[in-house]
Amino acid sequence: MTENLELAKGLVKAKNRITTEIRKVIVGQDEVIENLLTALFCKGHCLFVGVPGLAKTLLVNTLARVLNLNFSRIQFTPDLMPSDITGTDILYEDQSTNKREFRFIKGPIFSNIILADEINRTPPKTQAALLQAMQERQVTVGGNTYKLTQPFLVFATQNPIEHEGTYPLPEAQLDRFMFIINVDYPTMEQEVGIAMTTTSGIHPDLDTVLNAEQVQELQKLVPSVPVSEHVAEYAVRLVQSSRPGKNGATPDFINKWVDWGAGPRASQYLLLGAKARTLMDSRVTVSIEDIKYVARQVLEHRLILNFKAEAETITTNDIIEKLLKFVKA
Repeated sequence: MTENLELAKGLVKAKNRITTEIRKVIVGQDEVIENLLTALFCKGHCLFVGVPGLAKTLLVNTLARVLNLNFSRIQFTPDLMPSDITGTDILYEDQSTNKREFRFIKGPIFSNIILADEINRTPPKTQAALLQAMQERQVTVGGNTYKLTQPFLVFATQNPIEHEGTYPLPEAQLDRFMFIINVDYPTMEQEVGIAMTTTSGIHPDLDTVLNAEQVQELQKLVPSVPVSEHVAEYAVRLVQSSRPGKNGATPDFINKWVDWGAGPRASQYLLLGAKARTLMDSRVTVSIEDIKYVARQVLEHRLILNFKAEAETITTNDIIEKLLKFVKA
């Protein structure tokens, strides 16, 4: 117990120090950074959605530098093959013995932090190369299974405004992402700061806050946070209420506008995200407000709306707001 308390204090200090270091490079985006660190401590993958030029790649790269973790950036293109991500077996000949054998050459997936840049620009076959890695932290190539380096996190980016030549992510893959994080334009003041700092020719020195082993220790701490039964029930009711026609408690607007609701992973991620947020705020009790705080990031990409919702310009965020009002604590 004492060890966990010390780790909890260390997590708060680490979170503050990581934020300070990221702030040397990233201007604004407070909520984006908060959600990114929440996912980090939960071992959760994230999908960043935003137009080009909003420092999504820079943010992830900066996090890897601050944590002293191996970083791989994979540019997803229409001609990218699964083996370009996972690696492949090549025929190797020993010059001294003339003996030939297949050797596995690791792909960029064998890193701590993977940036899948514009993930929706590659066909589903290549997108699926990430599925096993994201779920099981391992890949299978040529009948052999290889464990991935820990910690292992996938941060993908997606452009929301340009859909020509893109391939929508399958629901099974979307469900592997803990959070969807929307990155918006900066304010006037923030954009002035961005313009001044990026054109000054000054490159800030970043201090290393944690290493791979320390990150894993903090990640193990999050599941150990206790949660009361009524908070867990609230999270599950929130998720079950998003499923049309499944029970008598389903609200009318869900039956009207939603084809498919969130699955059990949403309940798990709601609790994990709430636990991480509790620790990051130096608290010991998970509250309903913690569940509500992470609800949009967890549910937005898990609700499949129908044509009626599209015709009435109803968005997933509209549905989530209605759900939060409908489901009482």
